Amino acid sequence: MARMTYLAAARAALAEEMRRDPLVWAVGEDLGRGGVFGQYAGLVEEFGPERISDAPISEAAILGASVGAALMGTRPVVEMRFSDFALCAVDELVNQAAKARFMFGGQGRVPLVVREPIGMWRSSAAQHSQSLEAWYAHIPGLVVACPATPADNKGLLKSAIRCDDPVVYMEHKNLWPLEGEVPEGEHLVPFGVARRVRAGGDVTIVSWSQQVHVCAEAAEALAGEGIGVDLIDLRTLWPWDRVMVLESAARTGRLLVCHEAVAVAGFGAEIAATVAEHTSAKVRRLGAPRAPVGYAPPVEDAVRVGAAAVAATARSMMGR
Repeated sequence: MARMTYLAAARAALAEEMRRDPLVWAVGEDLGRGGVFGQYAGLVEEFGPERISDAPISEAAILGASVGAALMGTRPVVEMRFSDFALCAVDELVNQAAKARFMFGGQGRVPLVVREPIGMWRSSAAQHSQSLEAWYAHIPGLVVACPATPADNKGLLKSAIRCDDPVVYMEHKNLWPLEGEVPEGEHLVPFGVARRVRAGGDVTIVSWSQQVHVCAEAAEALAGEGIGVDLIDLRTLWPWDRVMVLESAARTGRLLVCHEAVAVAGFGAEIAATVAEHTSAKVRRLGAPRAPVGYAPPVEDAVRVGAAAVAATARSMMGR
Protein backbone atom coordinates (compact mmCIF):
# COMPACT_ATOMS: atom_id res chain seq x y z
CA MET A 1 0.00 0.00 0.00
CA ALA A 2 1.09 3.55 -0.71
CA ARG A 3 -0.43 6.67 0.83
CA MET A 4 -1.44 9.23 -1.78
CA THR A 5 -4.08 11.81 -2.57
CA TYR A 6 -7.21 11.27 -4.64
CA LEU A 7 -5.61 13.46 -7.34
CA ALA A 8 -2.28 11.62 -7.32
CA ALA A 9 -4.03 8.23 -7.43
CA ALA A 10 -5.82 9.15 -10.65
CA ARG A 11 -2.61 10.52 -12.15
CA ALA A 12 -0.85 7.25 -11.29
CA ALA A 13 -3.67 5.26 -12.88
CA LEU A 14 -3.45 7.20 -16.13
CA ALA A 15 0.35 6.94 -16.24
CA GLU A 16 0.23 3.19 -15.64
CA GLU A 17 -2.32 2.66 -18.38
CA MET A 18 -0.37 4.82 -20.83
CA ARG A 19 2.77 2.79 -20.16
CA ARG A 20 0.82 -0.45 -20.58
CA ASP A 21 -1.03 0.49 -23.78
CA PRO A 22 0.39 2.89 -26.41
CA LEU A 23 -3.14 3.50 -27.72
CA VAL A 24 -4.14 5.31 -24.50
CA TRP A 25 -3.78 9.09 -24.72
CA ALA A 26 -5.29 12.18 -23.10
CA VAL A 27 -6.68 15.39 -24.58
CA GLY A 28 -8.15 18.57 -23.15
CA GLU A 29 -7.55 22.17 -22.27
CA ASP A 30 -4.47 23.01 -20.17
CA LEU A 31 -3.10 19.46 -20.12
CA GLY A 32 0.34 20.63 -21.22
CA ARG A 33 0.69 22.67 -18.04
CA GLY A 34 -0.58 19.86 -15.84
CA GLY A 35 -4.33 20.41 -15.98
CA VAL A 36 -6.42 23.01 -14.19
CA PHE A 37 -6.17 21.05 -10.91
CA GLY A 38 -2.71 19.57 -11.50
CA GLN A 39 -4.05 16.10 -12.25
CA TYR A 40 -1.79 15.76 -15.34
CA ALA A 41 1.39 17.24 -13.82
CA GLY A 42 4.54 15.62 -15.19
CA LEU A 43 2.79 13.47 -17.78
CA VAL A 44 3.69 15.53 -20.84
CA GLU A 45 7.35 15.23 -19.85
CA GLU A 46 7.08 11.42 -19.86
CA PHE A 47 4.71 10.81 -22.76
CA GLY A 48 5.15 13.89 -24.94
CA PRO A 49 2.62 16.32 -26.43
CA GLU A 50 1.23 13.77 -28.90
CA ARG A 51 -0.19 11.66 -26.07
CA ILE A 52 -0.84 14.45 -23.54
CA SER A 53 -2.52 16.72 -26.03
CA ASP A 54 -3.43 20.35 -25.40
CA ALA A 55 -6.65 21.37 -27.11
CA PRO A 56 -8.28 24.71 -27.97
CA ILE A 57 -11.23 25.96 -25.94
CA SER A 58 -13.95 23.99 -27.70
CA GLU A 59 -15.45 21.14 -25.73
CA ALA A 60 -17.52 20.01 -28.73
CA ALA A 61 -14.39 19.76 -30.89
CA ILE A 62 -12.44 17.96 -28.17
CA LEU A 63 -15.09 15.33 -27.57
CA GLY A 64 -16.12 14.99 -31.21
CA ALA A 65 -12.54 14.34 -32.31
CA SER A 66 -12.10 11.89 -29.44
CA VAL A 67 -15.19 9.90 -30.43
CA GLY A 68 -13.73 9.55 -33.92
CA ALA A 69 -10.35 8.54 -32.49
CA ALA A 70 -12.00 5.92 -30.29
CA LEU A 71 -13.92 4.49 -33.24
CA MET A 72 -10.58 4.19 -35.06
CA GLY A 73 -9.14 2.06 -32.27
CA THR A 74 -7.42 4.38 -29.79
CA ARG A 75 -8.44 4.90 -26.16
CA PRO A 76 -8.81 8.63 -25.45
CA VAL A 77 -9.07 10.06 -21.95
CA VAL A 78 -10.95 13.32 -22.44
CA GLU A 79 -10.61 16.09 -19.87
CA MET A 80 -13.62 18.44 -19.65
CA ARG A 81 -12.21 20.44 -16.67
CA PHE A 82 -15.69 20.87 -15.09
CA SER A 83 -18.80 18.78 -15.62
CA ASP A 84 -20.62 22.05 -16.32
CA PHE A 85 -18.40 22.70 -19.37
CA ALA A 86 -19.13 19.24 -20.79
CA LEU A 87 -22.64 20.41 -21.61
CA CYS A 88 -21.13 22.14 -24.65
CA ALA A 89 -20.28 18.64 -25.95
CA VAL A 90 -23.33 16.70 -24.84
CA ASP A 91 -24.43 15.85 -28.41
CA GLU A 92 -21.11 14.15 -29.17
CA LEU A 93 -21.35 12.14 -25.97
CA VAL A 94 -25.06 11.32 -25.84
CA ASN A 95 -25.99 11.06 -29.52
CA GLN A 96 -22.73 9.73 -30.91
CA ALA A 97 -20.52 7.96 -28.35
CA ALA A 98 -23.34 6.36 -26.37
CA LYS A 99 -25.20 5.06 -29.45
CA ALA A 100 -22.46 3.99 -31.87
CA ARG A 101 -22.16 0.39 -30.65
CA PHE A 102 -25.93 -0.15 -30.93
CA MET A 103 -26.42 1.67 -34.23
CA PHE A 104 -23.57 -0.19 -35.97
CA GLY A 105 -24.52 -3.60 -34.65
CA GLY A 106 -21.42 -3.92 -32.50
CA GLN A 107 -19.05 -3.25 -35.40
CA GLY A 108 -17.97 0.05 -33.87
CA ARG A 109 -16.99 0.55 -30.24
CA VAL A 110 -16.17 3.79 -28.43
CA PRO A 111 -13.60 3.04 -25.67
CA LEU A 112 -13.64 6.57 -24.35
CA VAL A 113 -13.27 8.05 -20.84
CA VAL A 114 -14.74 11.51 -20.26
CA ARG A 115 -13.44 13.03 -17.03
CA GLU A 116 -15.99 15.50 -15.66
CA PRO A 117 -15.08 16.95 -12.24
CA ILE A 118 -18.26 17.54 -10.25
CA GLY A 119 -19.58 19.18 -7.11
CA MET A 120 -19.32 22.24 -4.94
CA TRP A 121 -15.79 23.57 -4.45
CA ARG A 122 -14.83 26.74 -2.53
CA SER A 123 -17.32 29.30 -3.89
CA SER A 124 -17.27 28.21 -7.51
CA ALA A 125 -20.89 29.34 -8.00
CA ALA A 126 -23.69 28.15 -10.24
CA GLN A 127 -21.74 27.38 -13.43
CA HIS A 128 -18.88 25.45 -11.83
CA SER A 129 -20.54 23.47 -9.02
CA GLN A 130 -23.12 21.13 -10.49
CA SER A 131 -23.45 17.38 -9.92
CA LEU A 132 -25.07 16.04 -13.08
CA GLU A 133 -24.44 12.32 -12.72
CA ALA A 134 -28.15 11.43 -12.98
CA TRP A 135 -28.30 12.92 -16.49
CA TYR A 136 -25.78 10.40 -17.79
CA ALA A 137 -27.18 7.43 -15.85
CA HIS A 138 -30.36 7.99 -17.88
CA ILE A 139 -28.56 7.41 -21.21
CA PRO A 140 -28.30 3.82 -22.53
CA GLY A 141 -24.76 3.05 -23.62
CA LEU A 142 -22.92 5.09 -20.97
CA VAL A 143 -21.13 3.84 -17.87
CA VAL A 144 -21.14 6.33 -14.97
CA ALA A 145 -18.45 6.22 -12.26
CA CYS A 146 -18.24 8.41 -9.13
CA PRO A 147 -15.21 7.44 -7.01
CA ALA A 148 -15.11 8.49 -3.35
CA THR A 149 -11.62 7.43 -2.24
CA PRO A 150 -8.05 7.58 -3.56
CA ALA A 151 -7.96 3.78 -3.95
CA ASP A 152 -11.16 3.79 -5.97
CA ASN A 153 -10.03 6.75 -8.04
CA LYS A 154 -7.08 4.66 -9.15
CA GLY A 155 -8.91 1.36 -9.57
CA LEU A 156 -12.01 2.74 -11.27
CA LEU A 157 -10.04 4.95 -13.67
CA LYS A 158 -7.93 1.99 -14.78
CA SER A 159 -11.09 -0.06 -15.32
CA ALA A 160 -12.67 2.85 -17.22
CA ILE A 161 -9.69 3.15 -19.57
CA ARG A 162 -9.87 -0.58 -20.33
CA CYS A 163 -13.64 -0.51 -20.86
CA ASP A 164 -14.80 -0.85 -24.47
CA ASP A 165 -17.78 1.45 -23.90
CA PRO A 166 -17.82 5.20 -23.12
CA VAL A 167 -17.40 5.99 -19.43
CA VAL A 168 -18.44 9.27 -17.84
CA TYR A 169 -15.93 9.56 -15.02
CA MET A 170 -17.00 12.05 -12.36
CA GLU A 171 -14.39 13.02 -9.75
CA HIS A 172 -15.42 15.40 -6.99
CA LYS A 173 -13.31 18.56 -7.00
CA ASN A 174 -13.36 18.80 -3.21
CA LEU A 175 -11.74 15.37 -2.94
CA TRP A 176 -8.51 16.19 -4.84
CA PRO A 177 -6.44 16.60 -1.60
CA LEU A 178 -8.03 13.65 0.24
CA GLU A 179 -5.36 11.15 1.33
CA GLY A 180 -5.74 7.42 1.68
CA GLU A 181 -4.12 4.03 1.24
CA VAL A 182 -3.86 2.93 -2.39
CA PRO A 183 -2.79 -0.55 -3.53
CA GLU A 184 0.44 -0.57 -5.48
CA GLY A 185 0.80 -2.36 -8.80
CA GLU A 186 -2.20 -3.71 -10.70
CA HIS A 187 -5.36 -2.43 -8.99
CA LEU A 188 -8.69 -2.61 -10.79
CA VAL A 189 -12.10 -1.90 -9.27
CA PRO A 190 -14.94 -3.56 -11.23
CA PHE A 191 -18.01 -1.60 -12.25
CA GLY A 192 -21.27 -2.35 -10.46
CA VAL A 193 -19.68 -3.59 -7.22
CA ALA A 194 -20.40 -1.31 -4.26
CA ARG A 195 -18.20 -0.86 -1.17
CA ARG A 196 -19.55 -1.39 2.33
CA VAL A 197 -18.02 1.48 4.31
CA ARG A 198 -19.35 0.29 7.66
CA ALA A 199 -21.76 -2.42 8.78
CA GLY A 200 -24.88 -1.85 10.82
CA GLY A 201 -28.31 -3.32 11.36
CA ASP A 202 -30.66 -0.39 11.91
CA VAL A 203 -30.67 1.74 8.76
CA THR A 204 -29.09 1.47 5.32
CA ILE A 205 -27.54 4.65 3.93
CA VAL A 206 -26.52 4.66 0.26
CA SER A 207 -24.38 7.38 -1.28
CA TRP A 208 -21.47 8.07 -3.64
CA SER A 209 -18.64 10.52 -4.29
CA GLN A 210 -17.92 13.13 -1.60
CA GLN A 211 -21.28 12.57 0.05
CA VAL A 212 -20.03 9.19 1.26
CA HIS A 213 -17.71 11.02 3.65
CA VAL A 214 -20.55 13.23 4.87
CA CYS A 215 -22.64 10.12 5.52
CA ALA A 216 -19.71 8.46 7.30
CA GLU A 217 -19.53 11.43 9.68
CA ALA A 218 -23.27 11.12 10.34
CA ALA A 219 -22.96 7.36 10.85
CA GLU A 220 -20.25 7.88 13.46
CA ALA A 221 -22.49 10.30 15.38
CA LEU A 222 -25.43 7.90 15.14
CA ALA A 223 -23.31 5.03 16.44
CA GLY A 224 -22.79 7.01 19.64
CA GLU A 225 -26.56 7.01 20.03
CA GLY A 226 -26.88 3.26 19.50
CA ILE A 227 -28.04 3.45 15.87
CA GLY A 228 -26.13 1.10 13.58
CA VAL A 229 -25.71 2.35 10.01
CA ASP A 230 -25.02 0.04 7.09
CA LEU A 231 -23.22 2.57 4.86
CA ILE A 232 -22.82 1.71 1.17
CA ASP A 233 -20.69 3.57 -1.35
CA LEU A 234 -22.09 2.74 -4.80
CA ARG A 235 -18.85 3.63 -6.64
CA THR A 236 -20.66 3.43 -10.00
CA LEU A 237 -24.18 4.63 -10.76
CA TRP A 238 -24.45 2.63 -13.94
CA PRO A 239 -24.17 -0.21 -13.47
CA TRP A 240 -25.11 -0.04 -9.79
CA ASP A 241 -24.98 -2.78 -7.17
CA ARG A 242 -28.65 -3.66 -6.75
CA VAL A 243 -27.78 -6.89 -4.96
CA MET A 244 -25.92 -5.25 -2.08
CA VAL A 245 -28.43 -2.43 -1.70
CA LEU A 246 -31.51 -4.66 -1.79
CA GLU A 247 -30.00 -7.15 0.64
CA SER A 248 -29.09 -4.41 3.10
CA ALA A 249 -32.41 -2.58 2.85
CA ALA A 250 -34.36 -5.81 3.32
CA ARG A 251 -32.25 -6.64 6.39
CA THR A 252 -32.41 -3.22 8.11
CA GLY A 253 -35.93 -2.33 6.97
CA ARG A 254 -34.90 1.30 6.37
CA LEU A 255 -33.20 2.97 3.41
CA LEU A 256 -31.86 6.51 3.21
CA VAL A 257 -30.30 7.59 -0.09
CA CYS A 258 -28.20 10.73 0.12
CA HIS A 259 -26.52 12.75 -2.64
CA GLU A 260 -25.14 16.25 -3.21
CA ALA A 261 -27.04 16.64 -6.48
CA VAL A 262 -30.50 18.20 -6.66
CA ALA A 263 -33.04 15.80 -5.14
CA VAL A 264 -35.61 16.30 -7.92
CA ALA A 265 -35.06 13.51 -10.48
CA GLY A 266 -31.72 12.64 -8.84
CA PHE A 267 -30.34 9.11 -9.05
CA GLY A 268 -31.45 8.60 -5.46
CA ALA A 269 -35.02 8.39 -6.78
CA GLU A 270 -34.06 5.38 -8.92
CA ILE A 271 -32.55 3.59 -5.94
CA ALA A 272 -35.50 4.47 -3.71
CA ALA A 273 -38.02 3.24 -6.29
CA THR A 274 -36.14 -0.01 -6.83
CA VAL A 275 -35.98 -0.73 -3.09
CA ALA A 276 -39.66 0.16 -2.68
CA GLU A 277 -40.59 -2.23 -5.49
CA HIS A 278 -38.57 -5.18 -4.15
CA THR A 279 -38.64 -4.84 -0.34
CA SER A 280 -40.89 -3.60 2.45
CA ALA A 281 -38.25 -1.17 3.72
CA LYS A 282 -39.11 2.40 4.67
CA VAL A 283 -37.52 4.69 2.08
CA ARG A 284 -36.28 8.26 2.36
CA ARG A 285 -33.94 10.34 0.19
CA LEU A 286 -31.92 13.46 0.78
CA GLY A 287 -30.58 15.81 -1.88
CA ALA A 288 -30.09 19.48 -2.59
CA PRO A 289 -33.05 21.80 -3.19
CA ARG A 290 -33.84 22.66 -6.79
CA ALA A 291 -31.81 25.88 -6.76
CA PRO A 292 -28.55 27.07 -8.32
CA VAL A 293 -25.42 26.92 -6.16
CA GLY A 294 -24.56 30.40 -4.89
CA TYR A 295 -21.15 32.05 -4.80
CA ALA A 296 -21.31 33.37 -1.23
CA PRO A 297 -20.45 30.65 1.32
CA PRO A 298 -23.71 31.04 3.31
CA VAL A 299 -25.75 30.69 0.10
CA GLU A 300 -23.63 27.72 -0.98
CA ASP A 301 -24.14 26.10 2.44
CA ALA A 302 -27.91 26.56 2.12
CA VAL A 303 -28.02 23.92 -0.64
CA ARG A 304 -25.46 21.60 0.94
CA VAL A 305 -26.63 18.31 2.46
CA GLY A 306 -24.59 18.12 5.66
CA ALA A 307 -23.94 15.40 8.22
CA ALA A 308 -26.43 16.92 10.66
CA ALA A 309 -29.26 16.61 8.11
CA VAL A 310 -28.30 13.02 7.33
CA ALA A 311 -28.23 12.09 11.01
CA ALA A 312 -31.53 13.86 11.71
CA THR A 313 -33.27 12.00 8.89
CA ALA A 314 -31.92 8.65 10.09
CA ARG A 315 -33.13 9.41 13.62
CA SER A 316 -36.61 10.24 12.34
CA MET A 317 -36.71 6.93 10.48
CA MET A 318 -35.94 5.24 13.80
CA GLY A 319 -38.79 7.14 15.45
CA ARG A 320 -36.47 9.31 17.55
